[in-house]
Amino acid sequence: MKNILSILFLLMIVGCRQSKDNTFNEITSPLYDSTLKPFYHGVASGDPLHDRVIIWTRITPEDSSKSIPVTWEMAEDSSFLSIYKSDTLSTSPARDYTVKIDVDGLKPGQYYYYRFHALGKTSMTGRTKTIALQADSIHFAIVSCSNWEFGYFNAYDKIAKRDIDAVVHLGDYIYEYAVGGYGDSTLDRKHLPAHEIVSLQDYRTRYSQYHTDKNLQLARQQHPFITIWDDHEVANNVFTEGAQNHQQVEGDFERRKAAAKQAYYEWIPIREAKHHYRAFSFGKMADLIMLDERLEGRTKPLDSLSDPSYTSEAQTMLGSEQLEWFKNTLSQSSATWKVIGNQVIFSEVDQSGPYPSQPRNLDSWDGYPAEQKTIFAFLKENKIVNTVFITGDTHASWAFEVADRKTYNPITSAGAIAVEFGTPSISSSNWNEYASDDTVKRGEQQLLKDNPHLKYGNARDHGYLLLILTSNKAIAEWWYISTLREPTATEELGKRMEVTWNSASLQ
Repeated sequence: MKNILSILFLLMIVGCRQSKDNTFNEITSPLYDSTLKPFYHGVASGDPLHDRVIIWTRITPEDSSKSIPVTWEMAEDSSFLSIYKSDTLSTSPARDYTVKIDVDGLKPGQYYYYRFHALGKTSMTGRTKTIALQADSIHFAIVSCSNWEFGYFNAYDKIAKRDIDAVVHLGDYIYEYAVGGYGDSTLDRKHLPAHEIVSLQDYRTRYSQYHTDKNLQLARQQHPFITIWDDHEVANNVFTEGAQNHQQVEGDFERRKAAAKQAYYEWIPIREAKHHYRAFSFGKMADLIMLDERLEGRTKPLDSLSDPSYTSEAQTMLGSEQLEWFKNTLSQSSATWKVIGNQVIFSEVDQSGPYPSQPRNLDSWDGYPAEQKTIFAFLKENKIVNTVFITGDTHASWAFEVADRKTYNPITSAGAIAVEFGTPSISSSNWNEYASDDTVKRGEQQLLKDNPHLKYGNARDHGYLLLILTSNKAIAEWWYISTLREPTATEELGKRMEVTWNSASLQ
């Protein structure tokens, strides 16, 4: 890779604009693989349903053309001997030259292959899969927290090679920080642009950079993604009206939030609707319910447990409209498993052992206890069983039995009503980026001791969670990557746990 710092000043002058000779220049262009021209960012698919799926690409022009015609094709075979569907459209700077098509009229449970033609070139071939009406099992790769400056996205390479139904991304797909603001300074992976991103062009550039990572390109090429945002797609600890690291000198927050959302929808293969939260039916086997715990209804996180608003019902994570939708979706589900795409830990966690000054993480559900208890009571009173929370955010692996700790029996699991599996980060810092492995292991053991409903914890390894659903059990496998410092790595199974049908006891 070219040394980004040595050319950064020149690139910042060039920016993403038209030069005097009408050449279209971008500060991410030194990262581009010339063999992919003009499809430098690969292809992708997402939001699969039984009869449709989103397909995506981005065309990078050589000049300042205002509009580029693009033809897409979809076939049932990778050789495209028989084109199943095809059409021509155009893209322009208004969409940052991205292309996104909701291809309908497809068959359930089937692989499809797709490609794009533009500027006299043909893209790489993508593979996607629609949701089956009936299946003996479902395989999800669960991921979150991919930070460019902390290393290569090697977990995506391993996921690309797996036989799965979808990649479920629980947020922090990008990070908004300036160069050196949050990352490994010893690696030659520096954020572009160099400053903290706040404008539409800033966010577009950051997505452009992240999508030059070969491992992310491979995963997007091979599998459909189902995504939800967390905070760093906008700013740290974001809520509906602000964020922890949004300052007045950075301009109007609503404008920044709108820019972040626009770039997200341009670069991610997701349907654009009034609400970001949504649900997917995987037949009788599972319903996947994706919650928006940041921009839909979250009030400002509190600074202290002693705040008089701490237990107030006005302190909300989801907001009233999304909460009612969530309850109705759960009530109407007839699927064996209810899988909740959840950004921050739902279970109660006493973290006073390793963090005496912060006994609760107030950015998680523990900072919104009234709504947390409402959801717990709803699950319990309505006898909604086989509920699996899948959670990102913490850069660590967790397995909880979701329970009211006052009535929970850690030996028999009596009182547990659901389970929660936390996925490690793709690359964002673990605890041992800042402390020794021995210190981190002591912290893990303290958390296990103080939280008997916590059955597994690992804050040292990067990777992903593989969730396998069958008619009689849900299996969680944590797969860990050997290194982030090189673009290739090995993986190993770190832990395997399961819960049987109509039980909330982890084995």
